[in-house]
Amino acid sequence: MMKAKIYTLFGIIGPLLAYLSIGVSISGSPWFSWYKNALSDLGHSVKSEVAPIFNGGLMIAGFMIVIYAITTFRIYAKYSSYFMVSSAFFLQLVATFDEVYGPLHTLISILFFISIGMVSISYAIEKKSVFSVIIFILSLFSWLLYGVQKNVVGIALPEIIASLAVTLLLFTSAIRLYLRE
Repeated sequence: MMKAKIYTLFGIIGPLLAYLSIGVSISGSPWFSWYKNALSDLGHSVKSEVAPIFNGGLMIAGFMIVIYAITTFRIYAKYSSYFMVSSAFFLQLVATFDEVYGPLHTLISILFFISIGMVSISYAIEKKSVFSVIIFILSLFSWLLYGVQKNVVGIALPEIIASLAVTLLLFTSAIRLYLRE
């Protein structure tokens, strides 16, 4: 019972750690621009002085989310937990195979964002969650806006909007599970 509560907290602490590492990395990178950069630019192991903070935060956050997904979340939303595990694993791979790896990093990043969309869709179906549908639409809209406005909006904006949207789903599920125990 106590272990379940701790594992449930990983569903909150993991994403918070990711955003903390992103925030610290941005504050330590005066060159970073929401309109010109990808978030992954912060993790470029050759060009970014904050790469260890950015990549380390994403790796630990991904690990914590995997633990949450395979323990308490799996009991609550079995099929959605599979997609959550894959998205958390892709998050770790984004940090492991940073931008130095070029096309491999790009592919992994795309798979990460597809997988977080799949978390929203599967959760919407499995739990009949309107909130999850709204999160998916918000995330999709941010990517569509980027596709239409590439010269105006940088890729970091849809990246952060999509990840924050699915984080809301992660937080609400973890809080519900924590309070239920």
